[in-house]
Amino acid sequence: MKRTLLGIVLMGFMGAGSLMAQDWRSDRDLRHDYRDRRADYRDMRNDQANIARDRQELRQALRSGNYAEAREERRELRSEYRDLSRDRIDARRDTRDIRHDRFWGWR
Repeated sequence: MKRTLLGIVLMGFMGAGSLMAQDWRSDRDLRHDYRDRRADYRDMRNDQANIARDRQELRQALRSGNYAEAREERRELRSEYRDLSRDRIDARRDTRDIRHDRFWGWR
């Protein structure tokens, strides 16, 4: 009898420990998605500013006839366009995740 009671009490303590480890704030995932999307939008604005600057430098290099510098600017532009595309994809994914979390009652 004592052994059975002790086993039940120990199982209760082990169950309580796992309950404490769970995250009870259901909106935590949603808040992280909003923060990630805001960061993606901020990155996109920075990328667009860098693209505008690199395009200006490309035009200036072409006007002056410095084709080596123009080639380097084109390389930088391709990199910036790839980065902008990745940020757009990530923001789209975060938006989809936000809608999914709202639909399934995470909020």
